[in-house]
Amino acid sequence: MSPPITGFDSLAMAVDAVPYAKLLGIQSREENGQPLFFLPFQTHNIGNTILPALHGGVIGGFLETAAVLHVMWASEAQSVPKIVDFSIDYLRTGRPVELYAQCEIIRQGKRVANVLMTAWQEERSKPVAVARAHFLLA
Repeated sequence: MSPPITGFDSLAMAVDAVPYAKLLGIQSREENGQPLFFLPFQTHNIGNTILPALHGGVIGGFLETAAVLHVMWASEAQSVPKIVDFSIDYLRTGRPVELYAQCEIIRQGKRVANVLMTAWQEERSKPVAVARAHFLLA
């Protein structure tokens, strides 16, 4: 069961509240009671046309935005949380296919949330990137 959301009635409303999420084309759905974020492939997200490979900034931006959306979904926040720090490890080349992300809030206090993010493509067991972030809650 999804936790109650005070500021946003649904995950879709949270996505609409973050302009960058709409710019990237981030979509979401609930899977096993948790948000699953996905980024449909778009040719303008390619960074290396020779391989081809997704741009690292697109992958990083996707993970950061997914974490923001996850925190908005999971907390009773009335506004978009602010990023304090973000660290990403790129593990594999992001191929030109759909990219998925799932987030886990490791610790959430009254003012700060610590979130882990994982991005993968066809197999969840083969992540493309993992990231960690802290967010200041309003």
